[in-house]
Amino acid sequence: MRSYTSIDEYIGTFPNVIQLKLEKVRSTIQQTAPTAIEAISYGMPTFRLNDKNLVHFAAFKNHIGFYPAPSGVTKFEKDLLSYVHAKGSIQFPLDKPIPFDLISKITRFRTKEILGRYT
Repeated sequence: MRSYTSIDEYIGTFPNVIQLKLEKVRSTIQQTAPTAIEAISYGMPTFRLNDKNLVHFAAFKNHIGFYPAPSGVTKFEKDLLSYVHAKGSIQFPLDKPIPFDLISKITRFRTKEILGRYT
């Protein structure tokens, strides 16, 4: 696994069309959780809040992976029926529009969860 020092470096390794999608995912998370801190964790772009992982995302050959922890998937399971998803991961196919509004809703939920408003 390649080691990255920043989200900019990570995104810069992909073709332009993928970079644009990754930047939009990044900006959606930033707008939804403006106090979250950017990091690289598990080799992928990560946003952290109160020293906890908020969400991760990454690009793959056929999809963008979004990792909001198991609670973020469980809470929005009905919204995720048309996407491949598992315990803590969601796959957004590259050949379909990325649901940025859903990414924002999940990120907002995770933010509230970390800040103790849902627990």
